[in-house]
Amino acid sequence: MSGPGNHPMLRVQALAKRFGGIVATDDLSLSVAEGELHAVIGPNGAGKTTLIAQLSGQTTPDSGRIYFAGADITTLPMYKRSRLGLARSFQITSLFLDLSVLDNVALAVQAHTGHSFRFWRDARSEPELREPARAALARAGLSARADQPASALSHGEHRQLELAMALAGSPRMLLLDEPMAGLGPEESSAMVAMLRALKREVTILLVEHDMEAVFALADRVTVLVYGRAIASGTPDDIRANAAVREAYLGESEDAHV
Repeated sequence: MSGPGNHPMLRVQALAKRFGGIVATDDLSLSVAEGELHAVIGPNGAGKTTLIAQLSGQTTPDSGRIYFAGADITTLPMYKRSRLGLARSFQITSLFLDLSVLDNVALAVQAHTGHSFRFWRDARSEPELREPARAALARAGLSARADQPASALSHGEHRQLELAMALAGSPRMLLLDEPMAGLGPEESSAMVAMLRALKREVTILLVEHDMEAVFALADRVTVLVYGRAIASGTPDDIRANAAVREAYLGESEDAHV
């Protein structure tokens, strides 16, 4: 993809979600264009992870609609969204640490494609699983670690492996929940470089606290406060928005505004 297109890959219309008396998503509407990296930011408790959970199908909204590539997916289960090309990378990694890096991704390919091999070890020898697994590892920058056990990887490499597993199904769009969490400066720089390369070929919705990374990567940014979008625009628009600075960006000295 050469750049953000005009057609929305994802469209959220008047989404609402409550947990008891807490309003987690409050009449939220947003759209993500095909080829765009769209960041969602906001203070803790803003509803960012709840939004991702609704987009991925983990949580059902109380009202509103979610459209992906023109189809209404509001009530679709997670696995059907995955098969349509919507992939989520979780905030907390869930890896098989005793298996090799390649085996972890081969299992993800197996899950995405719906293969029903009787034992996980079949994933280690099936070319139709291993070849796309190697391709996903290459996109995530982990080819050299393919045969290492996942337990031997650093925290940053675990994030790369998680990203490779999300890429295993050749998704049209990635939902990334805090990919920079817990990374050191060098690992963060490597992740930013990887996401910058990926945004040329897959649409991305990124939830992230690292403002430096957000402003380096995002084509557009939506700011959530108490489940409501208070601003949406280019990174320059968001930097210049006084309400955003007051609500979020000015909260901490490391916001890198």
